[in-house]
Parts: sequence; structure tokens; C-alpha cells
Amino acid sequence: MFCVHSFPSRTVLLHLGAKMLPAYAAYAMLSLAPILVLGVPPIWTQPEQVHLSYPGVPGSMLVTWTTFNKTESKVEYGVLGGRLFDMAATGSASLFVDSGEEKRKMYIHRVTLTGLKPASAYAYHCGSDAGWSDVFYFTALNDSTSFSPRFALYGDLGNENPQSLARLQKETQLGMYDVILHIGKWPHDNARIGDEFMRQIQSIAAYVPYMTCPGNHEATYNFSNYRNRFSMPGQTESLWYSWDLGSAHIISLSTEVYFYLMFGQELLFKQYEWLKKDLEEANKPENRAVRPWIITMGHRPMYCSDDDQDDCTKFDSYVRLGRNDTKPPAPGLEDLFYRYGVDLELWAHEHTYERLWPVYGDKVYNGSTEQPYMNPKAPVHIITGSAGCREKIDPFNPNPKEWSAFRSRDYGYTRMQVVNSTHVYLEQVSDDQYGKVIDSIWVVKEKHGFSAWL
Repeated sequence: MFCVHSFPSRTVLLHLGAKMLPAYAAYAMLSLAPILVLGVPPIWTQPEQVHLSYPGVPGSMLVTWTTFNKTESKVEYGVLGGRLFDMAATGSASLFVDSGEEKRKMYIHRVTLTGLKPASAYAYHCGSDAGWSDVFYFTALNDSTSFSPRFALYGDLGNENPQSLARLQKETQLGMYDVILHIGKWPHDNARIGDEFMRQIQSIAAYVPYMTCPGNHEATYNFSNYRNRFSMPGQTESLWYSWDLGSAHIISLSTEVYFYLMFGQELLFKQYEWLKKDLEEANKPENRAVRPWIITMGHRPMYCSDDDQDDCTKFDSYVRLGRNDTKPPAPGLEDLFYRYGVDLELWAHEHTYERLWPVYGDKVYNGSTEQPYMNPKAPVHIITGSAGCREKIDPFNPNPKEWSAFRSRDYGYTRMQVVNSTHVYLEQVSDDQYGKVIDSIWVVKEKHGFSAWL
């Protein structure tokens, strides 16, 4: 036992074991404490930055976390309400060395849980006998094509000024969402900022699958923090991938391949070919019949009416029309997505919310004047990049083009529900207005695929 008693009228003594020391000796020992602490290397075996992702295989969930010393990778779990931790799964850890000046080392642990019962709730913790996380819970995704999944979606959420975070934390823990879609831009400019952000979102991402795509802020050291910290489906280091849920086929892509050519121009063409093959597969009659909705998410939009000279403010947007300054010229994505009947395109990057009328080739193709989103003749675009970050909110161009249907500079995020094979519902939540829904639409499609445009 170790304690110091301080009384104005008495001698101050230190009780250390069976010995009593006078105050000056106690203070001398305390002054050495920093030296003693610095002389012992810290043991960083405690799990942190816990987050879930969906591997794309029914009945599975992938748990990812970080430690700063090497440990075993284990998840203990059980059906919520039953016996805690009566099941266990093991995985592996990979060493990630950040390329910054500090060359900080961390271990990224991954464990895949399999054989989960659809729609069943599970409690779990992760780690090893050297340290365990808090207890979290999740609901295994329903693998039925008639499932109506609920999403929260946003981009550009930072660890400075994350205004929407508290509301998202509470709503996630209330069970309002089945999946989170984070549409790029993480504060990963160095590994310490990345650590803080991952700790910050644990209160969301440890409870529901947190599905991501890369944005421009992740580009530091060739997207190494993003590629190492996240665990999305496929074998592309989470840069692009696809997965199915309910009646939707969801595609995540990297718009950054059009801008960071120094990291390999071949990535641009590799992703394009992958997208083409994935869309061809999704459009096979037997696949489109059960997953009629095709939804994409990428960070930088094809269109926007912000007044900041970003790519989407230009008619010849790289993402939309491609690049002619590469050899060979790099194709854009608008024609590809239109040709394969992509229904809904989700974007961020602009620190605003904007809903577009159905648009293709810079022209509006509404279903009808009265019901523009009923059987639209072109894809619907949503830009949702106003969750809150260091750069605050972007300005709008005072004279938007005709395809701009609704826009807001309120901080907030978007909710989406894929209700069934014909109906998708979207609404925008304003955090500035205490959670008020400031915009909503139903996208109704009785027909999907390229023929729906005709």
C-alpha cells in the first residue's frame, strides 16, 4: 500500500509496506516516477477500434480490431439472452507499420464468425487472455431477398466537428439501422488521427456492419491506413467490392483512381474492368430477378451544384466522362452505369446534401412531371457529405442547373430503406434542426435494367 497524508500541523509520512518514510523521502521517490515509468515499455494488448463488416456470405460477420502489441485474435460470442460466450472463433493479426515519421506499429486483428442465424442477435467481445474488449452486440443480417434493410449513409465525418456523430450513435444503439454506409473521407492523414477516429466510431461500428469506400483524405501513403484498417468483401484491399442485401446489389467503388495516378494508373483500368464484369453478372436475368436494385456508392460525385471548383462542378468531370490525358484514355462511369441500369448512385465529398432529378448526360429524365421518381428514365443521384468535419460546410452555386432538385447546407445524414423490389425510400435528417427530416422521396420502379430507360 502506498499513500501520502498531508496535514498542516503534522509530519507528513509515507507508508510503503511496513516502513514509514518522512515526507522529503516520499517526494523524492515520487519525482523519480516518470523515469521509472519511461524505463518500462508499455504493454498494449488491450483491444480497441472494434468494428464490424459484412463479408458478403450469408450467416457471417467479420470483426476487426487493433492492438499495439501482438496478441492472439479471438472472438467469444453467444445468442443475446442466452449463455454469454458459449461460442468462439479465432482469426489472425497482420502487422501494419504507418509510413509517417514515427513508423508506428499496430496489429490489425480479423475474425470471421460463420453459421450465424439470420436476424438473430448476438453478444460478443474480442481480444485474448491478454485483454478483452467491452461486450457489444449485433444482429446477423437477414439473407432473404424479401428483407427490407435500413441504412444510414453519409460521408465526410471527421474527428473534428463530427456534428452528426452523437445522433448516429444513439440511433444505431436503438436498433434503427441494419447497416452503415460511410461514403468516403476519413481523417487518416496520419495514424494517430486514424486511431482517434476509429475509437470515435466504435460506438457505431461495433454494433452494425460498417461498410466503406475510400475518399480523398485517405490518399496519404497510398491509402495505406484505409487499406489496412478496413475489411470489406473481396480481395481488393477494400478499394472496390460488391455485396447483396435484400433485393439490392450494392457496389462500392473508388473514385480516387481518377485523381491519384501516381499510385498506379493501372488501378483505374482494373477497377473499370471489374465494374463491367460485376454489372454484367448482376444483370443476368436470374440475378436481376432476385436483386433488381443496383445501388452504387463512391466518394466524389458526377454532378453537384457546389461553388468550390471540385470535379463535379465541371461538365467534363473525370468521374463522369473519364480522362483523355492518359494512355489509353480512361473511360468515365456515367455511360457504364447507364448501360447496365444502375438505379441509385450515392455520393459524398461535397459538404452539403443534394438530391438530383433523374439525370443522364447532363439532362433531366423524370418519370413524369407529377411523379419524377416513379419509373424514372435515368439514375437517381444523392450527395450526402454533410455529417460534419473540420472543413465545415461548402457553399452552393446560386444558379444550379436544372437537374438539382433539393439542396441543404444543414449538417446531417441520410436514411435509406430498400423496402422491396419496386420501392426504395430515402430521407435527409438535419442535425442542425435536432433530427428533423428535411427531405424525403420514394423511388418507385416497376422495371429495372437498361430497358427501364426506354
